[in-house]
Amino acid sequence: MSKLKVVGEKSLANSSRVVGLLAQLEKVNADSSEWDTARHVTSKILHLAQSQEKTRREITTKGSTGMEVLLSTLENTKDLQTILNILSILVELVSSGGGRRASFLVAKGGSQILLQLLMNASKESSPHEELMVQIHSILAKIGPKDKKFGVKARVNGALNVTLSLVKQHFQNYRLVLPCLQLLRVYSTNSVNSVSLGKNGVVELMFKIIGPFSKKNSGLMNCVDRVALDTLAALLKSKTNARRAVDRGYVQVLLTIYVDWHRHDNRHRNMLIRKGILQSLKSVTSIKLGRKAFIDANGMKILYNTSQECLAVRTLDPLVNTSSLIMRKCFPKNRLPLPTIKSSFHFQLPVIPVTGPVAQLYSLPPEVDDVVDESDDNDDVDLEAENEVENEDDLDQNFKNDDIETDINKLKPQQVPGRTIEDLRMYEHLFPELADDFQDYDLISKEPKPFVFEGKVRGPIVVPTAGEEAPGNSGSAKKGAVMKEKGSVKGEEVKEDAKGNDRTVAQQLAAQNRTASSAQGFNNDLVKALDRITLQNIPPQVASGLAAGVRKDCGLPLTVLSCTKACPHVATCGNTLFEGRTVQLGKLCCTGVEVEDEEDTESNSSVEQTSSADVSDGPALHDPDLYIEIVKNTKSVPEYSEVAYPDYFGHIPPPFKEPILERPYGVQRTKIAQDIERLIHQSDVIDRVVYDLDNPTCTTPEEGDILKFNSRFESGNLRKVIQIRKSEYDLILNSDINSNHYHQWFYFEVSGMRPGVAYRFNIINCEKSNSQFNYGMQPLMYSVQEALNARPWWIRTGTDICYYKNHFSRSSVAAGGQKGKSYYTITFTVSFPHKDDVCYFAYHYPYTYSTLQMHLQKLESAHNPQQIYFRKDVLCETLSGNSCPLVTITAMPESNHYEHICQLRNRPYVFLSARVHPGESNASWVMKGTLEYLMSNSPTAQNLRESYIFKIVPMLNPDGVINGNHRCSLSGEDLNRQWQSPNPDLHPTIYHAKGLLQYLAAVKRLPLVYCDYHGHSRKKNVFMYGCSIKETVWHTHDNATSCDIVEDMGYRTLPKILSHIAPAFCMSSCSFVVEKSKESTARVVVWREIGVQRSYTMESTLCGCDQGRYKGLQIGTRELEEMGAKFCVGLLRLKRLTSSLEYNLPSNLLDFENDLIESSCKVTSPTTYVLDEDEPRFLEEVDYSAESNDELEVDLAENTGDCEPSAQEEALSDSEVSRTHLP
Repeated sequence: MSKLKVVGEKSLANSSRVVGLLAQLEKVNADSSEWDTARHVTSKILHLAQSQEKTRREITTKGSTGMEVLLSTLENTKDLQTILNILSILVELVSSGGGRRASFLVAKGGSQILLQLLMNASKESSPHEELMVQIHSILAKIGPKDKKFGVKARVNGALNVTLSLVKQHFQNYRLVLPCLQLLRVYSTNSVNSVSLGKNGVVELMFKIIGPFSKKNSGLMNCVDRVALDTLAALLKSKTNARRAVDRGYVQVLLTIYVDWHRHDNRHRNMLIRKGILQSLKSVTSIKLGRKAFIDANGMKILYNTSQECLAVRTLDPLVNTSSLIMRKCFPKNRLPLPTIKSSFHFQLPVIPVTGPVAQLYSLPPEVDDVVDESDDNDDVDLEAENEVENEDDLDQNFKNDDIETDINKLKPQQVPGRTIEDLRMYEHLFPELADDFQDYDLISKEPKPFVFEGKVRGPIVVPTAGEEAPGNSGSAKKGAVMKEKGSVKGEEVKEDAKGNDRTVAQQLAAQNRTASSAQGFNNDLVKALDRITLQNIPPQVASGLAAGVRKDCGLPLTVLSCTKACPHVATCGNTLFEGRTVQLGKLCCTGVEVEDEEDTESNSSVEQTSSADVSDGPALHDPDLYIEIVKNTKSVPEYSEVAYPDYFGHIPPPFKEPILERPYGVQRTKIAQDIERLIHQSDVIDRVVYDLDNPTCTTPEEGDILKFNSRFESGNLRKVIQIRKSEYDLILNSDINSNHYHQWFYFEVSGMRPGVAYRFNIINCEKSNSQFNYGMQPLMYSVQEALNARPWWIRTGTDICYYKNHFSRSSVAAGGQKGKSYYTITFTVSFPHKDDVCYFAYHYPYTYSTLQMHLQKLESAHNPQQIYFRKDVLCETLSGNSCPLVTITAMPESNHYEHICQLRNRPYVFLSARVHPGESNASWVMKGTLEYLMSNSPTAQNLRESYIFKIVPMLNPDGVINGNHRCSLSGEDLNRQWQSPNPDLHPTIYHAKGLLQYLAAVKRLPLVYCDYHGHSRKKNVFMYGCSIKETVWHTHDNATSCDIVEDMGYRTLPKILSHIAPAFCMSSCSFVVEKSKESTARVVVWREIGVQRSYTMESTLCGCDQGRYKGLQIGTRELEEMGAKFCVGLLRLKRLTSSLEYNLPSNLLDFENDLIESSCKVTSPTTYVLDEDEPRFLEEVDYSAESNDELEVDLAENTGDCEPSAQEEALSDSEVSRTHLP
């Protein structure tokens, strides 16, 4: 204790000394005659400030009056030495304390006092050099911390004072250096920058900077560096940039840069070289600057110098900045398309009067895609004309502009919208509310094993070309068993116990052995078959398939017909369609490759999911049934082909797929390769190999050219151009009746050679960022692998990145915005098999026909005594496809009145999905939900006994069928039509909303509404909900927020899911209501229908960064699990909301926490939602260069040593990014 006391007293003594000196100085201020004393006191304070950190801390600590005393003395004294002492003290304070102490000095009025001191000193006939150095040094440090410093300096006339000093003392580097530093601070204000430019400061900077010279001292190089930084700031003004271009300074900058590059062999002057590049970056922000850069051969100069810098890692900032400049100056081109409108057209029944579709119909074709290289606000410097005095207010207003602030609009108000008589049209879709169940067999209550009663065949035979069988020269045989199905129609298949107990791995191994045994393929025959037409399988063949897969039995083969005349194969049977055929794509020309049986068995083992909640329902894929359904699917292009993955089906691979680690420098490497196209144009092949707009386009028969196709359901690929031998540019088709929305892709590739690294560039993407920059890979499906018993989509590709390219977006397609560019997804793939047929997709495809197949399988397999399952048609889409509506609940125990009443009184849960076609993951989540609801598990049965589920599993069938990314055939985003849906243009939304309005009218409001979506820019699975309190909280009106009383039940379900679903992330959830989302399903169902728990559930397209799946890309297994977990969450919600009347045995539920309170408190702000259905993405990157470029050094940190060490630069960067306390 005594030791502590002594230390405390010593500290108090030192502090008292500083306090005493400051008190003495304050007394001196009152008596103007004691300037000698002031000089002596300030000298002592300076000595203490230079030697002791605690002294500096004492002066700047909160509550201290030391700073006020020093500034008051500085303002009132006339003694030069006292002024110099105080300035030296201030320099010590802000130099050692970083940005916080500089801000403290600004808060005490230091900027204004120092500027006034500068003006007073400038009035002297011979200004004191040391005084000017000190004043400029400290102003350069504190200026960036004062938001109105530029205005203050201009009003006081300080700009001309500093500029005059530089002109008059051109060779005095000690004085010029701080003046240049202050000029750089002045130039950050756009008005000041224009004013300085008019006074010749741009020309002055070019007099200071010059070529490399061995005579340059460290101080001279420091002056050059600061002059370049000042020039870069000045050239951000378009007026100054034009002045620089007119005087030929772009060529000068390039010449100086090459000179420094050649002579700076030891890389000691990298900051000077970067300063030159920063000036070039500023001047090329205008069109004239870019043209001057191209004319001066700037592309080749920077390309060559940056390539020479690649070997030295410390020069990466130069490479990155060069890459940015070259990408910006790359001449803008329009997409090589006849029109950016979709290749397909669908005539709408009604043309909208307003909106983008109406504009599209009214535009002449020649103006739909005009390249616009103009700069935003190119004519005048609007910043100079209309200066924003308070940038903080601007940012704050922008941030909250989309948040709904009107409390009256936020309060849910049930709006009928349609009359009761009109809503009666939906009465037939709710038979469960009126049925007396007298005609149902309700005797058995025991779960019945799933038995397929519909048209189900034996083993699925994969079409492939084969040799003619002996004695059957008129038919071609093909076969490779993929899956074992249930019993044959009307027959019961008897399997021994051993066969039934086989594991999936054993089945796959047996399938592979069968596939591997069929090797006698005639390659000439296969090459002659351009397209194989799948025929109806004769009943006698189908019955022969019922015995399953056995090594000792013959393999029946399906009958085929060839659409191309072939001398070896004769056609037989009738085609599936009248007038056209359903075709499968090209087959692998090498047939099934032979593999070692041991390898196949080891690779074919399928990892079983560890979750107990996965449904135990039947396998839902049936290729024959899929073909039957495809016949009735109506597409605008009238597709007649079927993609192999959709026919074969997909099972999750038995291995985990980690999020891809991004290679260092991959983006700038890809951009450099793009720039090589401009520099070495003779190396570019530029050959069109696929074109939807040109039906006569054929792929050359050269063996090294890939062949492409997307003419199948959900396919999207419009044009392919071969750039180099193994590099292809791919262009996606716009959504039908639209001229944009390019993101979803699904296409076929064939004719590949193994071991070749093929680069694919999808060049007309539109979103400003993508998870492709953060570890996401595209999907690939190999037919050869499927024939080898591995029928799954896998993540593939290396060197993946997503960046802005040089193809200009038309302002028509960009909503009137000028200067927008498309983005490129680029990835490289090496194929393992020769002449394979592979498919690539943005995400796991899930077609409309797949949904219909799954629903039919569920309907035919369910136990009608246990499960009430009904599939209705909600409506027809614009192209005549049916939109399915599914009802699922538990059958009543009997047809007694009380049991029927119990069923009718169950609360409704309304689910929907796939309103955006490109979000196919939503369909996989919905598949998991449907399978779980139809399963035999006790929790699923309890769930069915708890709720009635109304499900619209695909709100946008037409968009899905035709390969759209976001819109329906109306060319509009259906999730923006819920407020006022048009029955003619948006029938699925109109009638889905009608169902909800009907439930509200009959007082059966759903307990939960959830719309399943996919998210392209965030990881994990999360929800958006609606809350008045949290929305108001985001407006920073805390008083109003505290006055709002709101049931917090909307947080219960997301909180439950965060505990039971490993992919779900509560911290990503948001409950803010935005103005731009007022017409989405989530907000309309909450506001107009009155459903408190109205959600959008977003599933990542990439993977997870938390929980059990952290670091893994998401797959269909995880997505389906999420759908099942959502159901389990609803059961827990039931327990929490109806705990007295509904109690479940605790052993039926597997939760991490036993209790989750339904009244959760808001402990942290939720994610602010912006841009479509997506919150602002925080992991922004520089799309034209790598994101590892070092931070810009704070202006206030550059006044000290001219050549800061790496450690000092790192310290400065950390101080720049530090959050300062007030």
